[in-house]
Amino acid sequence: MLALLILCLLIFSSTLAGRYGIFHQATLEILGPVQSGISRIGTGACRLWDNYVNLLNTREENHQLKLLLLASEEKLAKYREAYTTYLHLEKELEFRQKVDFPPLTARVIGKDPSYWFQTIIVDRGENEGVIKGMVALTSKGIVGQVIHVSANYCKILLANAPSSAIDVVVQKNRVRGILKGTGANGYILNYVLKNADVAKGDRIVTAGIGGVFASGIPVGTVSAVHRKKRGMFLEIEVEPAVDFQKLEFLHLNLSLQQSVISEKIVPGG
Repeated sequence: MLALLILCLLIFSSTLAGRYGIFHQATLEILGPVQSGISRIGTGACRLWDNYVNLLNTREENHQLKLLLLASEEKLAKYREAYTTYLHLEKELEFRQKVDFPPLTARVIGKDPSYWFQTIIVDRGENEGVIKGMVALTSKGIVGQVIHVSANYCKILLANAPSSAIDVVVQKNRVRGILKGTGANGYILNYVLKNADVAKGDRIVTAGIGGVFASGIPVGTVSAVHRKKRGMFLEIEVEPAVDFQKLEFLHLNLSLQQSVISEKIVPGG
């Protein structure tokens, strides 16, 4: 460090004297690379600092962009859900306007997950005219039947419950059978003879026998047909027309309530 200082003084003194001799030139040759190195180091340090500052700014911008993207994705998900709900309600409204019975729309508010008695609870009860035995359905088909009623709520036994049984026919040829629920696995169509023309994809509808379900209401579609060596009946699996796991709204058929009221009216006043 001292030697560098002495060299600088010598250069300065020689410059003042107006002489640029061999010593001055040699000194410049020595100090030139040093100054160049110092200059490069200084320039590199400035660039490194600028890059660091830019990196910090980029990280902050990236963080803000991620927050904006997340907020946009949340909004998009809400819009999609709202649009899906709108389409579903539009279809149910169209169904409600076309049915030939007085419908009462209800919202599903609870579900009993037990295997044998699969039920749901809806927000309609005696105050809205609901009585035990009423049929519940959607635009896609049969949901079940009311089994308990309170003032503002009622419980519906789902059609796919193992304790449920529905008289049905194969729509294409009117072959009859009894549809038994199997819980999450859908239905099994019983008592169809082996020589019956039943195939995968055939639609199953209500037979209208017994006065509970009107005829022709969709129940499901044949998903598999098994012809066992023993026995005289086919083993037929049926996929439900209604997705019981996604039920949100349904319609109660008020025809039963009106028929009960009419039976209580005495002729002639």
